[in-house]
Amino acid sequence: MMAIWKHELKTGKLSLCIWSFAIAFLLAVCVLIYPEMEGQMGQISETFSQMGGFSQAFGMDKLNFGEFIGFFCVECGNVLGLGGALFAALTGIGVLSKEEKDHTVEFLLAHPVKRSGVVAQKLCAVFVQVFFLNLINVCVTVGCVAVIGESPDWEKMALLFLAYFIMQVEVASICFGLSAFLHRGGTGLGLGIAAVFYFLNIIANLTEKVRFLKYITPFGYTEGAEIIRTGTIEGKYAAVGTLFAVVSICAAFWKYTKKDIC
Repeated sequence: MMAIWKHELKTGKLSLCIWSFAIAFLLAVCVLIYPEMEGQMGQISETFSQMGGFSQAFGMDKLNFGEFIGFFCVECGNVLGLGGALFAALTGIGVLSKEEKDHTVEFLLAHPVKRSGVVAQKLCAVFVQVFFLNLINVCVTVGCVAVIGESPDWEKMALLFLAYFIMQVEVASICFGLSAFLHRGGTGLGLGIAAVFYFLNIIANLTEKVRFLKYITPFGYTEGAEIIRTGTIEGKYAAVGTLFAVVSICAAFWKYTKKDIC
């Protein structure tokens, strides 16, 4: 029985459409303007590489803006990374607490499903929405790249999108886990978590002394400059992020099955 799963997808459809359109539109604009800026990218790349801490914070000191993939990492990477993280956080943070907030507990408990089944179906719905957000963005990006006639390294492009998808799943999982402990909506909390993760990665890029922060923020393994340079996703950061996600999901199952829902 997947009634709860279907219900969650139905209620989240509008939010998914709005966020997908907004992010995809910005990605399309960034890709389509590249031919107009390509001739200036070499000079811009040299300028950015000499801007010290600012360049390090966004990895611009390691990228060549003269190549499409370097341009994509900076201009489109921030849109997809931050935008996707915000969507994942908003989707995950309220999915278990909204029944109490919206006083729809009667609908939820009327289904002959164990609480663990409720959690599983809601978690599945969150992941499906994150997946479709990324699928739409990948399709739009590939289409726009074809329109401008570029031929980037598709293997590295795929790794970039995979890294962002994993990051969004981690953010969604952490917020999902927190949602089980909330009795009311946590929109502000979700947005705050995504924003903090984003800025922790910027801080970690500034100096080696706080590089350990990359183990905390899921943005640590979405560094486009490193993915392009090495051709891989930073495994140690992704492994810790996966652990955070699993622990958060387990916490959600544990708390929600014992929670006094009223």
